[in-house]
Amino acid sequence: MIDLHTHTFFSDGELGPAELVRRAAVAGYQAIAITDHADQSNVAWLLSKLVGVVDAFGAANNMQVLAGVELTHVPPGMIADAAEIARNNGAELIVVHGETIVEPVREGTNRAAIEAGVDILSHPGLIDPADVQLAAEKGVCLEITTRKGHSLTNGHVAKLARQYGARLVIDNDTHAPGDLVSQAMSQRVALGAGMTDEQIRQARQNSAELVKKAKG
Repeated sequence: MIDLHTHTFFSDGELGPAELVRRAAVAGYQAIAITDHADQSNVAWLLSKLVGVVDAFGAANNMQVLAGVELTHVPPGMIADAAEIARNNGAELIVVHGETIVEPVREGTNRAAIEAGVDILSHPGLIDPADVQLAAEKGVCLEITTRKGHSLTNGHVAKLARQYGARLVIDNDTHAPGDLVSQAMSQRVALGAGMTDEQIRQARQNSAELVKKAKG
């Protein structure tokens, strides 16, 4: 299993990076990305706490750990700049907090994230078909999430991704130990979104490819 969307106590998660990695390993995960909430005010600071050290935490637990960020509530016109800052400070994975229906995310965030070429657009809500088509063209992965609230629009995302050939990943948006769901539960959430077994397999492969790309 792979979870490319997790949080520590550096933002609104409950655990420190070392404990998060350990609990993920015990729960059966082969790789995770630590993606705390970030904007221009803290992105360099967050990455300074993760780059390098997460590799050691991962090696100690026989898994791979990526240093990343989730750009969150960044004004659309500033997302590309924030993503560039993150890359320049060693981010191995960039997630953008999409237009979930349970938070007041600014309209245009989905499109700006896709145009910026980030790795994953998380919980993109009632994403517009044109944005899904652009995500397919640019290779930006759209997230199917197991997280309560954000998961309400999984079916919409999965349907449009299938229609336009956009890449999907399945993440937990982990904030606490109990969010590291089993593979069986992740499978059920994906099936509930209307994904087929083959689409689920491909989504897991997409996650594995992002890890491979990040780690060279």
